[in-house]
Parts: sequence; C-alpha cells; structure tokens
Amino acid sequence: MKNNFTFLFIFFFLTHLVVAQEGVEKWLKGQVSSNGIPLEGINITNATTKVMVVSDSYGTFSILVKVGDILNFSAVNYEELRKYINIQEFKMGNIIVDLTPKSIELKEVIINEHSEISAENLGIIPRDQIKLTSQERKLKTAGDFKPIHLLGLLGGMLAVDPILNAINGRTAMLKKAVTVEKKEFLMAKMDGLFEDKYYIETLKIPEEYIKGFQYYCIEDQDFARSLKDKNKTMSMFLIVGLASSFNKARQNNVENR
Repeated sequence: MKNNFTFLFIFFFLTHLVVAQEGVEKWLKGQVSSNGIPLEGINITNATTKVMVVSDSYGTFSILVKVGDILNFSAVNYEELRKYINIQEFKMGNIIVDLTPKSIELKEVIINEHSEISAENLGIIPRDQIKLTSQERKLKTAGDFKPIHLLGLLGGMLAVDPILNAINGRTAMLKKAVTVEKKEFLMAKMDGLFEDKYYIETLKIPEEYIKGFQYYCIEDQDFARSLKDKNKTMSMFLIVGLASSFNKARQNNVENR
C-alpha cells in the first residue's frame, strides 16, 4: 500500500511539472540551413503568438515559445516548413532546421539540334582543357624545367626557354607568384565570409590582429579547402579551433617579450 502511494505521488508530481512547463514561455535558439549551408533572411513565425523573427547571416535566430507552439519557416526559394515544439526541444532550448529548396519547372526546353558542333569538336580549343589563372599561364609559358628534358633532345630540338628560365630563376619566381595569387584568392573569399564583429566578440581576436589571423587561417589546409568548396559550415567549425591556437600563440609572444 505504501509503495502504491509513493508511485501515485511521483506520477502526480511529474504530471504537474509537465503541465506547468507547457504554459511557460522561454527563448528558443535555433539555426536554419539547407544542405549544410546556413540560410539568411528566413522568416520564422510563431503561429500561436504571431511573433516573427528573421535568421541572420549565420542562419541563427531566437524566438519566444512554449511547449506545443508551432513555428512556420518560410522564404521565397525554399519549401515552407511547420515545426512543432515538443517538451524535449523546449528543455534543451535549441533546435536545428533544414529547409528544402524549391524546384523550378522550366516551361520550355530548347534542345540544340547540332549538339555535335562545339568549340572542342571544331578544334578551336583542346579537349578537356584545364583552366589556369594568369600566373599559372605565365608559369606554363615559361616552362617548368625538369632534367628529363635533357634526355629528350632529338634532331636539334632544344627546349631553350625552359632551361634559361630555370638558370636565371624566372621559373622559381613564377612559382612563387602562383602561390601568392592563390593566397590572395583565398583572402578575397575570406573577407566576405565573416564580419569584424564576429572576429572580435565571438573569436576574441583584437581588431588590429584580424588581418593577420586571416592569413593564419588560409595557411591551414583544411580551412583553405573549405573556402575553395564554399563550405561555410565547415569554415565556421574550423575557425573556432584556429582562433584558440592563434590567441595562445599571441599570448605566448607577449609573455616572452
């Protein structure tokens, strides 16, 4: 009898606790993305209170909710989504939402009747041509001298330019220019990725060190790859660890002076 009474007491206590939580509002944080890419400008509306917020450049948002509320996620280029807030998500205080891009139907498709005619088929450009940057084209023109060229001297056909360029250092100079160009390209990508406020307030990078920290980041192979692949989610993940390492190194330099 005593055990039954204890069980009933616990049951009524938990029931009362759940009912009490259902009537309480609190701030819910979330992130909206599509295929791993954060989405900015997504409208999030609480269908119960009619309160609406918009996701920021990192796809994050905050909105007041209670258990049982329904959030509507909408944008021009994405399918609308209705999200029910259950008690577990309410307790955790955060959610992650993935939206599906709208498919665009083409009213008319024009097929090229002479698809066999192309610049490659006409011999205007080589097949499977690799696109090069301006510095890479200069390096290719100069010729990257290798010892095997000396073994292939037949019929007086001497590759003079590559040999001379290797001797006078022009090839090495052009290789260095290619490396610099690639870093400039990555820096240009990074400039538009995060605002100064994110570096200063979130990553704790002093304003005068932001540019140096950016160069520090692009030297990391994984981070550079995420920039090339336009994978902002991976870039955001990696930059936190890079900021921690950078700040520790900066602090050690200050202490050793």
